[in-house]
Amino acid sequence: MTTRILLQTTIPPIEDDWNIGRFARLAAHLASLEGVEVVARDRAVPGGQTDPVLGSLDTSDFDQLWLFAVDIGDGLSADECAAIGRFRARGGGLMVTRDHMDLGTSVCTLGGLGAAHYFHSKNPDPDASRNARDDVDTTHIDWPNYHSGANGDVQTITPVGKIHPLLKDGEGVIRLLPAHPHEGGVGAPAEAPDARVIATGVSRTTQRPFNIAVAFEGADGAGRGVAQSTFHHFCDYNWDPRDGCPSFVDEPPGDAIVRDPEGLRQTRAYMTKLARWLS
Repeated sequence: MTTRILLQTTIPPIEDDWNIGRFARLAAHLASLEGVEVVARDRAVPGGQTDPVLGSLDTSDFDQLWLFAVDIGDGLSADECAAIGRFRARGGGLMVTRDHMDLGTSVCTLGGLGAAHYFHSKNPDPDASRNARDDVDTTHIDWPNYHSGANGDVQTITPVGKIHPLLKDGEGVIRLLPAHPHEGGVGAPAEAPDARVIATGVSRTTQRPFNIAVAFEGADGAGRGVAQSTFHHFCDYNWDPRDGCPSFVDEPPGDAIVRDPEGLRQTRAYMTKLARWLS
């Protein structure tokens, strides 16, 4: 049986931005898995209009949507959010990720997984003590902006509670993911009893733990879901910084993920687990 995965950004194909071409390594990895078919695309229409694929997702033959919210607030229309909601209600798997501050706020209107994402101007973290700067080096980016390391480096994550299937790595546990200077905030919504935080990272600036991923087990026939703290866990630049990045990224990259292949191996293992578990 084939699993069809849609990798989708919330922006049109803008060259100097986080377009879907910057997730090519992920697409290639998923497509290499047995029984997996991948479609990778940007929006076909500007934000505010209804994309023909997202707007009819619930009637499509896709099994999973991996949504990279790289917009500044206008990435999803009301019709698209409704279709994504119906898609998950009929059993579709959903991974939603964003980045720092207000990048990707369009996911707030998704409900469910959208409520798991905390932003600066919308749906802030209910723990008010977390609504403060963490990364202090990139001064034009405000909270949430957890500093797990340089792009191109690797962070150590810690499982929370019982080891979730997404984190099992053979007889071991996945403990390494790409780092990023300013990750976003996620948490388990109080209104979603099937959701829990499954892994945390630690800020290299404040040494404060922060949530990496929230897993939704699916209830009443709904599909499983994952809310992830940053799309930089998934993109080419963080799997190999030699692939380059948009011109507005000005933090100097690291190279730990290139020097030590174990970080990338565990990252790919996580993506494999995600593709299997969401279905």
